[in-house]
Amino acid sequence: MTRLITWPDSGPQTVLRKTSEPAEIAAALAPLRVRYEQWPVRHEVPVDGDSDTVIAAYRSEIEKLTEEEGFVTVDVVSLHPGTDPDWPARARAAREKFLDEHTHDDDDEVRFFVAGAGIFYLHLAGEVHAVYCEKGDLLGVPKGTPHWFDMGARPSFTAIRFFHEEDGWIGNFTDSGISRRFPDFDEFRAGFAEEREG
Repeated sequence: MTRLITWPDSGPQTVLRKTSEPAEIAAALAPLRVRYEQWPVRHEVPVDGDSDTVIAAYRSEIEKLTEEEGFVTVDVVSLHPGTDPDWPARARAAREKFLDEHTHDDDDEVRFFVAGAGIFYLHLAGEVHAVYCEKGDLLGVPKGTPHWFDMGARPSFTAIRFFHEEDGWIGNFTDSGISRRFPDFDEFRAGFAEEREG
């Protein structure tokens, strides 16, 4: 289940907002110029489907968004546990690339989750907004927005990425250390599970 939690940027001791309602999430993020929407989930797409299969399944949504936003590159990124003995090291390296706060000068960061989950943390106007995204969720983070992303210690997701620039993902790291003060993906999800059981 998608979730938004907002804290002051001083730390997670105080919760300013918490919701799992898609309309409330979209309304809370819209003033920040962050795009949030849900697309239909294509259950016939395998979790580890190749790029051509994923893009074909979501072609109409991709074409509509590309036309609206002028994207020039669309690709698919997929990371799932496997039997490869190098998997733990590869997963750790992939995760660490995005864990520190950064911005993008020339492009928005737009992702649609085909499978699995990840959390975008947005640091704006003295607050941190953690958006737990899962299959069916699209999030668009405007260029210049300080943020970080966590996929957990055992990443498992497939996402469609949209770019205005052919160079793709280029991050400018702030060296703020703020990401270390907030619950990571695994802590966030464990707390979420406890709430549902309680």
